[in-house]
Amino acid sequence: MRIDFAPSARSTLGIEWELALVDRDSGELAPHAPAILEQLNREDPETRITAELLTNTVEIVSGVHERVAPALDDLQGCIDRVTRAAAPYDVDLMCAGTHPFSSTGAQQITDKERYATLMDRTQWWGRQLLIWGVHVHVGIDARDKALPILDGLLHYYPHLQALSASSPYWQREATGYASSRAMLFQQLPTAGLPPQFTRWDQYERMVADLVHTGVIDDHSELRWDIRPSPGWGTIENRVSDGLPTILEVGAIAALTQCLVDDLSQRLDDGEEIHAMQPWFVRENKWRAARYGLEAIIIQNAQGDESLVTDDTRALITRLEPVAERLGCLKELHDVEVILDRGASYQRQLDVAARNKGELRAVVASLVAEFRNGEPA
Repeated sequence: MRIDFAPSARSTLGIEWELALVDRDSGELAPHAPAILEQLNREDPETRITAELLTNTVEIVSGVHERVAPALDDLQGCIDRVTRAAAPYDVDLMCAGTHPFSSTGAQQITDKERYATLMDRTQWWGRQLLIWGVHVHVGIDARDKALPILDGLLHYYPHLQALSASSPYWQREATGYASSRAMLFQQLPTAGLPPQFTRWDQYERMVADLVHTGVIDDHSELRWDIRPSPGWGTIENRVSDGLPTILEVGAIAALTQCLVDDLSQRLDDGEEIHAMQPWFVRENKWRAARYGLEAIIIQNAQGDESLVTDDTRALITRLEPVAERLGCLKELHDVEVILDRGASYQRQLDVAARNKGELRAVVASLVAEFRNGEPA
């Protein structure tokens, strides 16, 4: 099966941000996305604000940009439009990997055939997908770079996961995980960590096998944590939990863009990108999901280890020249804001502790952070 890789300018950027709708009084998820989206589509049929699996969610999508800052401005414009359309329904916007207390059984599925098919196939596990994420696309200027860059990004999987971890609660229960979402989403047969291929034809053969056996209809149904996106000519980082603030979205976008561009340049310079053993990659995912910014991660194929926060600070320093070239140095250094103020899972747990375990206070804090645009 031939899978064409669309031409794409190197290191261009696009961001997708899933947002939850919550009732202003109760903090419960609110199923008003269909009505809000209908109004937005009437106002602008070309809107990049779309439906998602559940009627409590809208997704905002940036256009294609060379720099992070204009992409964030693009997203903010979408937020402003959703906020206005949601006002008559007494709905606030928030984002996290999971909602602290709303029940999966109370949610409504968006009326689309592909979502009905997904639910029919996945049953109980599909009904648990009360989760939100941020996806960052970065342009690749040659198809044969895509899989080596994917392998290179897997070294930094725990950094991306720990920084974005925002799902410590699941249906009122403190899970003990920084990212419950990471554990929930990988239950689907086409989700989780990607295979590690060395050649594009291996990827094509795998997709052909899955289509032939009815597992998927096309490659877009492979919902890996990091994946090639051939239709856009990008590598897509889907590791991140839903991020509560636009500052954090910008930080993760800048880190992703810098990592991809750095790997792309290393390939142009004739360097071979060495893959980390799959068992190390899998262990790093679990450590970051479980311990977040307190994780001790495996750094390389030799098994050297470091605290993820120390390794991240060193990584920021190493990537500064890349960020200067890409015009995202400010946003890259916003990663340090997350390190200094704590990732969202830490902030949520702190709010709950200060409010005697009251999870409505956690939702209120997430709504306030989203509105203010930066971590409390």
